[in-house]
Amino acid sequence: MLKGIYPIIAATFDDNGKVDYDSFRNLIRTLIEGGCEGATLFGIAGEYYKLSPDEKTEMAKVAVETAHKYGGKIVISVTEHAIECAVPQAKFFESLGADCLMILPPFFLKPGAGAVYDHIKAIANAVNIPVMPQYAPEQTGVAIPTDTFIKLNRECPNIEYYKIECKPVGAYLTKLHGENENLGIFVGNAGFQLIEGFDRGATGAMPGCSMFDVYLDIYNSYFSGNRDRAFRVHSELLPMLNHIRQNVEQIIYFEKKILKKRGIIKSDYCRKPTFTSDEIYDSMFEELYGILADKYGWKKD
Repeated sequence: MLKGIYPIIAATFDDNGKVDYDSFRNLIRTLIEGGCEGATLFGIAGEYYKLSPDEKTEMAKVAVETAHKYGGKIVISVTEHAIECAVPQAKFFESLGADCLMILPPFFLKPGAGAVYDHIKAIANAVNIPVMPQYAPEQTGVAIPTDTFIKLNRECPNIEYYKIECKPVGAYLTKLHGENENLGIFVGNAGFQLIEGFDRGATGAMPGCSMFDVYLDIYNSYFSGNRDRAFRVHSELLPMLNHIRQNVEQIIYFEKKILKKRGIIKSDYCRKPTFTSDEIYDSMFEELYGILADKYGWKKD
């Protein structure tokens, strides 16, 4: 069963905007050797929407190879909006050796619950590996009632997981977990509601990758019975999250800054359009980074 911290892998580019596969491999290696049981490719914070089809194909191959080389698992997100495109993509990722497929439901023209249900079911029925529908209404603008997910879980045996990141997440997560306690539920939304999610039955999280060791500290503390420490560490993380995660492009921008400062990737380049920082954003970021760097032994400039 998948559980634990499965960070969203950042899209790594060189200073000219080309995919940097050396940094990509090093990032995945760092996550697995650092204690993550696996990692997640093509999450929303992974800039999948800024990658060409050929780049996505190559990155998927490299991600599977690298994660398995170091003993980790890989979840790959199926992001195509049409069933006719999503099903072949899912089968391809399965053929590469993906351990699980996350499904980002179609959202461009705001399809209804019935269309979302058909989309997810078609993908689940086309593969044999576990499937994880993602619910991210803040980013997609598409609301999915829990009844849709409950029905899918009953009809598709390989829908074993859900990634839930709605606001508020609590009641939604509790209802879903209450229908099937064997479901593996992962918390998203950068881990803002991480402790509450665990209290309500979640067994894992898919946050950004730059501060993976902080999330591991929270997870390991909580599930070893030390909830007080988990709560304290989470409270120490929140000021940084509150600053860098005011929108998706902003957290992508600062996640890469952290990764570069820590020496995990070579460049913090973000493909355009991207977040534009200024002196105040940067100075506050540096202050918050310094606090976490002192505690976790991260590199400083």
